[in-house]
Amino acid sequence: MNTGPTWHPITARDNPQLQRLRKLAQDATAYRKMGGVWLEGDHLARAALQRGLRPALALITDAAANDESLRALADQAMKVLVVSPALFKTVSGLESPAQIGFDLQLPPPLRIEPQADSVVLDRLQDAGNVGTILRSAAALGFRQVLALKGTAALWSPKVLRAGMGAHFGLRLVEGLSVSDLDGLKVPLLATSSHTDAMLHEAELPSPCAWVMGHEGQGVDDALMARCALRIGIPQPGGEESLNVASAASICLYESARRRLVRG
Repeated sequence: MNTGPTWHPITARDNPQLQRLRKLAQDATAYRKMGGVWLEGDHLARAALQRGLRPALALITDAAANDESLRALADQAMKVLVVSPALFKTVSGLESPAQIGFDLQLPPPLRIEPQADSVVLDRLQDAGNVGTILRSAAALGFRQVLALKGTAALWSPKVLRAGMGAHFGLRLVEGLSVSDLDGLKVPLLATSSHTDAMLHEAELPSPCAWVMGHEGQGVDDALMARCALRIGIPQPGGEESLNVASAASICLYESARRRLVRG
């Protein structure tokens, strides 16, 4: 019978377990070497649990432990560390730290699913943009996201926060080269201002992979050459370009809308 995790009060700042969490919380790529990800706050914690994931460790403040719902959340971990709010703040990467966090085992590396509706991220730098795109992809039925080398680390704390739990419903593959996309057997589509094919008029294949390029440089030339279609987004307001996360949401929505119309 499962009697729940053991709870351990921690008071030392240099506790090895806290040092591990501090590294995961404050170093964007630490998860790649350490095999775990830091989920701060009850929203991300609940999102992971809803997908059937069980964290190795929960960190909770002694004040939060008096909250019945947060205590129940911490009890889903295999082990619980209880710290003061001041000590929790030394771990957190946030200006206003949450009162609970999980150390979750990093999912195993995945291969490209050849026929999946996908989003390809080409060297996107901004963690907020990447997380927002992941959130849109999950909401609109694009279950695979492929990140080329140079893209913000997909499991970094900032991308996790921006993704708002979307990570746990997606197939994520990162560190790819352009040639690795040979494993993707669906047409690549890219947005471009140098085209006559506009989004509302173009024939959009399904399944497909939307390519989203670097915030300043756009899609790499070698990758653009692989794209079956270059599609423009109408901008009657006259702006020169859209934020890449906004453009992605528009394109993914249009693909999803066409699927719904076709039934």
